Amino acid sequence: MSSESIVSLRGVTKRIGRTTVIDNLTFDVPKGEIFGFLGPNGAGKTTTIRMMVGLMSITQGEIVIKGKNIQNEFEQAIRHVGAIVENPEMYKFLSGYHNLVHYARMVPGVTKERIDEVVKLVRLETRIHDKVKKYSLGMRQRLGVAQALLHRPSLLILDEPTNGLDPAGIRELRDYLRYLTRNEGITVIVSSHLLSEMELMCDRVAILQQGKLVDVKTIQDFMQESKDGTKTYLIEASPSEQVLAAIAGMTGVKEAKVVPEGVELVTERDCIPDILAHLMRQNVRIYGVQVVRQSLEDRFLEMTGGEQVG
Repeated sequence: MSSESIVSLRGVTKRIGRTTVIDNLTFDVPKGEIFGFLGPNGAGKTTTIRMMVGLMSITQGEIVIKGKNIQNEFEQAIRHVGAIVENPEMYKFLSGYHNLVHYARMVPGVTKERIDEVVKLVRLETRIHDKVKKYSLGMRQRLGVAQALLHRPSLLILDEPTNGLDPAGIRELRDYLRYLTRNEGITVIVSSHLLSEMELMCDRVAILQQGKLVDVKTIQDFMQESKDGTKTYLIEASPSEQVLAAIAGMTGVKEAKVVPEGVELVTERDCIPDILAHLMRQNVRIYGVQVVRQSLEDRFLEMTGGEQVG
């Protein structure tokens, strides 16, 4: 992954009437990264994406794509972008191939060889000459991605690309996006309400709430540390009830409970040596200690106060 920023948002704000829909968003997305947008319903994910592709005006701030300002240098900026906002729209009475030929005519320099290349890239070779009306939703999504890639963009933006896909289709899309970032050097920005998928797909995620940026972190950082700096640890020890009684009231132990594998406790890393030393003095048999990895869903609900993603 490169440190070069493909997309930069600086103080981006969107007001509709007296309502502030997006409030002072600032972040960067580097080259070769899958960057996820998460947020409850109405948080502003699609609005942000629409501003990034020029479908909605920016009230204040700036969006820069490959060094070009989307407001002042729209054509130069947007030529680096391929996007599917909501659902890909195709001519259903045409074949997938002729849909791509039609879109290729709109962009100078897209050759027949490039069309064949993106068809192979999205694995539609055996069905590309069928009419789109015969395609499954997953196949239409792949055709939409092929269309978005025709002009060799540096940035691919996908708004809810997993909508309507079955588990096999979701996994295929995930693997394909990872291929694009790792092998083609393309940066991908994706929004989704499927938190488990975002956890598997993304390198970093941004959480939006009521139009404001809550935080931007790598998936690993989001899931390992709580907002107060504590982590959840599993102590594999026997007997569990003795462990629970021994650590009750100890300094630094926020929570503790018995689980089938032993005892889970919430504390800071620096407290672990003292806790283990105390347990050993109590003749507790300790078999192992490990950090309990929170899911992205756990962290999302913690950070947004339980609001539903959408």
